[in-house]
Amino acid sequence: MSFADLFDSGFKKRNEDHFASIVRVAMDDGVITEDEKKFLDRLARNLDIGEGDYAKILEDYQSHPINPPHSYDSRLERLYDLSRMVYVDHIKGDHEEILLRKIAVGLGFNPENTKYVVDKALTLVSNGVDLDTFIEEIKLMNR
Repeated sequence: MSFADLFDSGFKKRNEDHFASIVRVAMDDGVITEDEKKFLDRLARNLDIGEGDYAKILEDYQSHPINPPHSYDSRLERLYDLSRMVYVDHIKGDHEEILLRKIAVGLGFNPENTKYVVDKALTLVSNGVDLDTFIEEIKLMNR
């Protein structure tokens, strides 16, 4: 096995675990809504999760560990990516915010301020900011 194969399998496993964590968040209320399903489909494509792995994760998402990023910047990067996906998919209204709040808590953000973080994230993404600006603005908000 080459070094590249080791990297690819580790990267794939992290993506699957990340996806399973988001499925777990979506299943928190026992159902996956149509909007959540659309979001999960897009996320699976972006994380390069094949149909077979997607189905397995949906059936057994609880067997995957929850591995929120350790660093605050990594959590912000994931929030940025997820916020952009939600924005691009035109998931609107309360469902958008509820889903992102659940995901933010799953990523390790404090439940007490997730509403503010998500509101700011969606505003920044809708304004087309880049990742560096996104991280800077969210950090400024939390000072």
